[in-house]
Amino acid sequence: MKKYEVMYILRSNLEQEAIKAEIANVNNIFTSNGSKVLECKEWGLRELAYEIEHNKKGYYVWCLVEATKEAVNEFNRIAGYSETIIRSIVVVDGE
Repeated sequence: MKKYEVMYILRSNLEQEAIKAEIANVNNIFTSNGSKVLECKEWGLRELAYEIEHNKKGYYVWCLVEATKEAVNEFNRIAGYSETIIRSIVVVDGE
């Protein structure tokens, strides 16, 4: 398994409980596919560099995961159609 950095941005209009639930759902995508979430940091609500789907702010979350290719593909698939995730990126950790 490789280490990946996962960054995603949630809609700014979500309640705190919905944010926590969405973070738990994303972490569950990795753990249920035989991977580990090593670290997860909430960077909080920030201004976006440009408007995304009529949002000027977003709630940023960064995670370090040790994941299989299947888990990364599943995350990308779900993030692609998610109503709460407005942007995401996964990169191989350079350590």
